[in-house]
Amino acid sequence: MADKTFNLQIISPTRIFFNEDVDMVEMKTSEGEIGVLAGHIPLTAILEPGVLKIRQGTGVKEAALHDGFVEIRKDKVTVLAESCEWPDEIDLGRANEARERAENRIKSGRKDVDMIRAELALKKALTRIDLAGRK
Repeated sequence: MADKTFNLQIISPTRIFFNEDVDMVEMKTSEGEIGVLAGHIPLTAILEPGVLKIRQGTGVKEAALHDGFVEIRKDKVTVLAESCEWPDEIDLGRANEARERAENRIKSGRKDVDMIRAELALKKALTRIDLAGRK
């Protein structure tokens, strides 16, 4: 019988966020949500801001993942993330302020506003707010 776990490594510029064997990981890619089990076909994908779910045994850990890339192999998944945060690391007040700033930039309609960057900032803030609100 094939092993039902695989190594998940999540690396950000500031730390190795996670490095353990897991049963499943779920994340948001540019193509949509993806769930990965041991033995998954090899794949690389671009990650978007969203809640990452890590399943180990009967437990589920969630983290806010902000952009990056994922490399999936049969026995290992490596995530290179811009940043990744556990719920208790999120400052909800700061996330709400970031949401408000991003919404104001988007609503302004000014030509000097980088709308793609403002929309990305809004997605990141909403991901943090969503995850922090779950705890």
